Amino acid sequence: MRIAIIYSSKTGNTKMIAEWIKENLQKEDIVYFGNPTEELPNADIYIIGSWTDKGNATNDIVEALKKIKNKKIAYFGTAGFGGSEEYYKKLFERVKVNIDSSNEILGYFYCQGKMPMQVKERYEQMIIQNPEDAHLKVAIENFDEASIHPDEEDKNNVKTWVECNILNKSLL
Repeated sequence: MRIAIIYSSKTGNTKMIAEWIKENLQKEDIVYFGNPTEELPNADIYIIGSWTDKGNATNDIVEALKKIKNKKIAYFGTAGFGGSEEYYKKLFERVKVNIDSSNEILGYFYCQGKMPMQVKERYEQMIIQNPEDAHLKVAIENFDEASIHPDEEDKNNVKTWVECNILNKSLL
């Protein structure tokens, strides 16, 4: 099976996940690894990932997904806000509308990822103006939790996801 790993990474989190995926597929025929290009590489399986941009994949990833027909697709993503499978499922549902129904979806994987320091600085400025805002307090706590991700547990989860959703399903 020819595999293309295509990703968009702003802060390095999604690239790290992509590298872990590649590491777990080192015995496979990886024909492409990198950012989306105008012309998609010829592959049987597309493993596509993006950081979460306003609750969805980035525009270049959405456009790449729309081009793929009659293939197998696995999706991965990182999100600054995380921790909940329900939240990740909602994110994937937004991405999924861009995948043609002729494709077979092998699964999806999300994990939390660190955010730029400017985000925390913005939250801290906002909380000065609204010290009782519970949502801002949660946002700052989430920022601190996200700062350690992706971590070793995420790396192990990627390995399990690749084994269960790509290697096992690609053989069918």
